[in-house]
Amino acid sequence: MDQNRQIIHMDQDAFFVSVEIRKNPGLSGKPVIIGGGGDRGVVASCSYEARKYGIHSAMPGRTAKLLCPQAIFLKGDMEEYSKASHEITEIIADQVPLFEKASIDEHYIDMTGMDRFFGCMKFASALRQTIMKELHLPISFGLSINKTVAKIATNESKPDGERQVSFPELRPFLDPLAIHKIPGIGHATYKKLSEMGVRDIRTLTQIPQQLMFKILGQHGLSLWQKANGIDLSPVVPYRERKSIGTQATFESDTMDMAKLKAIITGMVSGLTFQLRNQQKLTACITVTVRYTNFETVTQQERIPYTSLDSFLISKAHRLFEKVYAKRMLLRLVGVKLSHLVSGYEQIGLYNVAEEEYSLCQAMDRVRNSYGAEAVVKACIVTQPPRDEQGKVIKYNPRKNKKLIENAGETEQAPEIRKRSKIRSFMREKGTTGTRSYE
Repeated sequence: MDQNRQIIHMDQDAFFVSVEIRKNPGLSGKPVIIGGGGDRGVVASCSYEARKYGIHSAMPGRTAKLLCPQAIFLKGDMEEYSKASHEITEIIADQVPLFEKASIDEHYIDMTGMDRFFGCMKFASALRQTIMKELHLPISFGLSINKTVAKIATNESKPDGERQVSFPELRPFLDPLAIHKIPGIGHATYKKLSEMGVRDIRTLTQIPQQLMFKILGQHGLSLWQKANGIDLSPVVPYRERKSIGTQATFESDTMDMAKLKAIITGMVSGLTFQLRNQQKLTACITVTVRYTNFETVTQQERIPYTSLDSFLISKAHRLFEKVYAKRMLLRLVGVKLSHLVSGYEQIGLYNVAEEEYSLCQAMDRVRNSYGAEAVVKACIVTQPPRDEQGKVIKYNPRKNKKLIENAGETEQAPEIRKRSKIRSFMREKGTTGTRSYE
């Protein structure tokens, strides 16, 4: 463990609520809840005044209303929160050599070696004051030898505070804290450890590593290391232009709008599936088309951080309608999602319903178990093949297996193996990125 590392963790205080208070100062000092509206809404964020009543993020809105009937419920504005997040990132990027944007409202900064030129605590405090003065948003930070301890220090200094934990102060600082203060301990893990009588970090550090592994596997070893103040993870340099994308080149040029939009729908669905699996959100979407004369045109739009299919598909279709202006045959279409950050969808914001998010999670579980094409949007599925009498030819895995066996090692064998139970426009002849389709 490098005792000389200087890692700063900066985190906004009740970020969504703070942005709302900046717009409407009359909300200051009142129990404010973002999201949670409707019968099945979920709390996305809440003010510290609301937290005194036991309200917390991810709590059902109905429960929050029972705990605090006088609370002020706001729908929230994800576009405004995204804009504020970008403003904070720009200030940090202008002043530090290396930083990581961990989520929409938190950053890690590596100041290792810079204490020779100026004190890291003094610098972090000045940066915090700059953000609060220019953006009128409260922020707290922790400074320590690694990311885990710095994050815990930030949480202990909230709201509107700052704290430094040097290497000699490590054990006195961590030992008395409850185990749920360690990042990465969820409800199930906390319950299991509590049943063992492990309720504070000091007790957790006394458990042998082998036993932690036996109880919780690799996650148990990770928690043991964090409890002992060990975290070797680096600050990953933030690059605003990180992106994922895909494109399709058609074997025959086309201007079939229904098919083109269906392909874009399939592309976005595939990309959002990747985003959610990687626990990422995107803040920019780009649509590209290439005409039959090889002219390439793109359109992009900054959007609130999200990873949901419906919102991004709608945006992609609108961008496609803007970019496809010449009504010429197209040979290529592509979609790219960029400005990625780590994070989860905020349920209840930007018209995100709990049902829609639950549907995405259910579809992702099926895809992870049975393949990316196990569940697709109905609009991208083509008409099924029919026989001479016009009857639908049903998919028969046994017949497909027999065809493969009969094909042996002939040229037809790979083609038969590629055939999917799901027939979609995405399986048009041509290529999408580096992937080949039938």
